[in-house]
Amino acid sequence: MKRSEGRILTTHVGSLPITAPLDRASAGYEAELRAAVRDVVARQRATGIDIVNEGEYTKGGNWLSYLDERFGGFEVRPDTDGAGVMAAGRDREVFADFYRYAGEKGTLFYAPGSVVPAGRRPTWVCTGPVTYRAHEDLKREIDTLKAAAGAGETFLTSTAPASLEPYRSNAFYRSEEEFLGAIGEALREEYEAIAASGLILQVDDAWLPALWDRIGIGMGLDAFRRRSMLRIDVLNHALRNIPEDRIRYHLCWGSWHGPHAFDIEMKDFVDVMLRVKAGAYSFEAANARHEHEYEVWESVKLPPGKILIPGVITHSTDVVEHPRLVAQRIERFARLVGRENVIAGTDCGFGGRSHPQIAWAKLKSLAEGAAIASKSLFG
Repeated sequence: MKRSEGRILTTHVGSLPITAPLDRASAGYEAELRAAVRDVVARQRATGIDIVNEGEYTKGGNWLSYLDERFGGFEVRPDTDGAGVMAAGRDREVFADFYRYAGEKGTLFYAPGSVVPAGRRPTWVCTGPVTYRAHEDLKREIDTLKAAAGAGETFLTSTAPASLEPYRSNAFYRSEEEFLGAIGEALREEYEAIAASGLILQVDDAWLPALWDRIGIGMGLDAFRRRSMLRIDVLNHALRNIPEDRIRYHLCWGSWHGPHAFDIEMKDFVDVMLRVKAGAYSFEAANARHEHEYEVWESVKLPPGKILIPGVITHSTDVVEHPRLVAQRIERFARLVGRENVIAGTDCGFGGRSHPQIAWAKLKSLAEGAAIASKSLFG
């Protein structure tokens, strides 16, 4: 993958808003999807984004639900806990009044005009060997993006085993490790196909750190870190045949519009992130809960050859960041880990989290801020 040589490059996490949701059941869906992807690729480049994708339009705008039908060995069963993994955690206990209000108003995510569906996800139960059965769907996804993007570095997202796990339980394999390994082996087929196509593979893993709030606090930091390391080892095994410089890893804390007062701190998780077999690491660094954590890199040494993609604009507020602020955020990281090792990114995806007009204004500010930082850092 490209490095910031001569200037600071720009990218984003993956999901972008779509103003007119696509109807998968319509006869003209494929043509409409291809047109929408062409438009969103062109708009990214016109805005000043260097490393682009298809806005996750080929996934229906959802980094999790697109995989619902891609596996064999699972069946849907009623959710027996009456809540679901999103409706739990210390944040929801301490800020219960807020979450009740937000749930009634539907403000935890931005829904209008979004391709992200509202409501709870289904619970999938493993009842047989896990298999990957979406080779044609994946090929169509890859071909659609490559046809729209042409030359230039382009990435396509997939999902980490640890972030699928909260919505999938095991009633077939003998152990947790065996179950996780089976999911990883199925996902390996998707990972390798993306990398073999010439696209950069981005692996999304929001749930790995976000489960600290749900289960980690109770089990304690050491036990939670051991749990997380096991899941990183499963991911690394699934990535074993792909060169590191073809892989980006994205980590965040769920990114819903809530307090996030109980997120695990980056200082306690940075070595977990760096354990991933990847050439670049994308993470939240622009919102009010995590911006201060750039300080971690004052004591943590970035391994040779690696790249950081810190968020320098955020979905967490509708206030559009001033380009000078964006530049300051970029320059902090550049001075700590080296200017060539920083690509300016976003905290998380904008689709389902920001109004389209706000999202694109923020991406424009990202590009303008990167240009200011480039002049300061490279002369």
